[in-house]
Amino acid sequence: MVIAGLSFAGLLIVVIIAAELIGGMTRKKVDTSEGLQIIEQAEAAEVTAIETKIQNLEEQEKKEAEAEDTRSIKEIFTSAVVMGDSITAGFAEYDILNASSVVAEIGVGLEGTEDQIKKLKEINPQTVFLSYGMNDILSTKGDTDTFIENYKSVIKEIQKEVPNTKIFINSIFPVSRQEKEKEPAFEQLDVYNEALREMCDKQQIAYVENTELVSDRYYEEDGVHFKPDFYPIWAKRMAEVAAL
Repeated sequence: MVIAGLSFAGLLIVVIIAAELIGGMTRKKVDTSEGLQIIEQAEAAEVTAIETKIQNLEEQEKKEAEAEDTRSIKEIFTSAVVMGDSITAGFAEYDILNASSVVAEIGVGLEGTEDQIKKLKEINPQTVFLSYGMNDILSTKGDTDTFIENYKSVIKEIQKEVPNTKIFINSIFPVSRQEKEKEPAFEQLDVYNEALREMCDKQQIAYVENTELVSDRYYEEDGVHFKPDFYPIWAKRMAEVAAL
């Protein structure tokens, strides 16, 4: 009887195990695909929302950048002065800028700026754009070290007299090919500009690159000075760099 009982118990265990195995094989697995889909949709919606916000900001910035500035050049330069030689004088000569925005002298070089700096101090502008070099190339005869030292002296004096005025340095304008042939010293013009750029980097002063603005149609007959229609182009470049 005991043996028979054990046999029955063993058989029952086997039946139970078999039933569990069959149930496990036939039991329906949990379907997680719907939950994953919901998560993926939520993540996609969040990314889309972020991308939309970024796109809206970019479009707004573009619109603001493209917004037409209705101010005249004179109004833009109300608190600024362009200081330099005879090329700079064209701003006043052609009535592009107000007289109070131009401090220029025909034939002046970096060693003759004392009176100009005094006038600059009287005006006391927020911004000054320096434009020297054409006459200095001729006077220094290829000595860029002297040229740079003279420029540094002018900058130092300006910083002393009008310490709150922000300084920008214009590159030296190119001359026409005929003028280079006539005056070999101008062959070094690019070398002077490179020295000027390096000085600005070291002094942490903004450098206004103007070379690409110039084309033959803007030159006067002398191949050095410019016609009136060039000056608004130059003014716009300076205004962009200084964010006037």
